[in-house]
Amino acid sequence: MGNLEASELIVNPDKSIYHLHLLPEQIAEDIIVVGDPQRVEVISNYFDKIEFKVSNREFVTHTGYLNGHRISALATGIGTDNIDIVMNELDALVNIDLANRKIYENKRSLNIIRLGTSGALQENIPVDSFVFSEYGLGLDGLLNFYAESDKVIDKAFTKAFIKEMQWDANLAKPYVVKCSKNLEDKIGAGLLKGITATASGFYGPQGRSLRLGLAINQLNEKLSKFNYQNKQITNFEMETSAIYGLGAMLGHNTATVCAIVANRYTKTFSSDYKATVVRLIELILERICD
Repeated sequence: MGNLEASELIVNPDKSIYHLHLLPEQIAEDIIVVGDPQRVEVISNYFDKIEFKVSNREFVTHTGYLNGHRISALATGIGTDNIDIVMNELDALVNIDLANRKIYENKRSLNIIRLGTSGALQENIPVDSFVFSEYGLGLDGLLNFYAESDKVIDKAFTKAFIKEMQWDANLAKPYVVKCSKNLEDKIGAGLLKGITATASGFYGPQGRSLRLGLAINQLNEKLSKFNYQNKQITNFEMETSAIYGLGAMLGHNTATVCAIVANRYTKTFSSDYKATVVRLIELILERICD
């Protein structure tokens, strides 16, 4: 394969990758990704030593050590559009020679763990609990832009969802991708597991209506009733399906654990979600470093 064109692989004058502004040596093999840039410092405050702090726009990265284990915490911002940037650029940092614009023959794999906040879609999932995403259900359409997506999407699962939901053809075609088994065993042990629906927005795409009406009546109620091989849709958020899909296509290990800050069924919201997020951070750091 020839060199990648400058318009396709965009590199900054200091040879860092375009949006993340990172150099290959500035990321660890184990990466915690979060949506909120301020949450990166909450994580890195637990580090024994911080090597690098890099920020550009909403993308903030801190890399350091905890108990001798090298970890990066990276803010992605919100949405699968940002995840498209983050996953491709993290992969480029380890699998492409940025100076010569050539793809390495031997590929490296990263462990990418999303630590997020989410709204539960089942009555029995309490606010301030944690949910591990066994599957990412993409309602965003991102993966359909990639030729390799056919190899990682669970086609039977996806077909069953489209049929049961009578999915409107005017909306993006859904897709379902499973988490990485090794991270499920390491990170998800003992946690409630389910299907995490990933939406392309916070309001209408998640069934919220302020002044605008919704195209799908009772979207959340329909999602909560869906069942495939005794698996239910447990929660709603905005990043997981793209992380799972792009990670699987690029050869990286991915997992998501969400703090449940709202229950869409019971119409409740956490009275102190930041404390819940801190508990989740401590749990994930402990499991990464174990």
